[in-house]
Amino acid sequence: MRIAHSTIVRSLITLVVSGCFSGTAPIIIGVNGGTGGTGSGAPPVLAFFVQPNTANVGQLISPAVEVVAKDSLGGTDTTFTGTISIGLTNNSTGAALNGTPSRRAVKGIASFDDLAVDKAGTYTLQASTSGAAAVTSTIFSITTVTGP
Repeated sequence: MRIAHSTIVRSLITLVVSGCFSGTAPIIIGVNGGTGGTGSGAPPVLAFFVQPNTANVGQLISPAVEVVAKDSLGGTDTTFTGTISIGLTNNSTGAALNGTPSRRAVKGIASFDDLAVDKAGTYTLQASTSGAAAVTSTIFSITTVTGP
């Protein structure tokens, strides 16, 4: 039995299209190209993977703040290894962010495990990388340690 080429192509197209509109989760999720993981060569979109938590003055923010580079489909761009920089915003106290403010991403994630703020107050962090829009964290507080 010989099957015509056009019959095979038509069957495959029908299968793919019916899977996309079957009312369940789509079969086709997207294609991640080899150009930095964004498919189009566009810069990644940054997001806070782990938001900063409340900490005491001078103490490390724990768990470590993490910033993720996302591809054009919203997934982690595991090929991104660029440098991500982080800094204090919403800083009316003039506080300093201590630690390493720039980290190279590993598999699309930059982990900032040595951040501390030197004055009590309420802050946000802003992360940026070359060519991408900066992103701002949620608000977090730095508190003064009180005696026992």
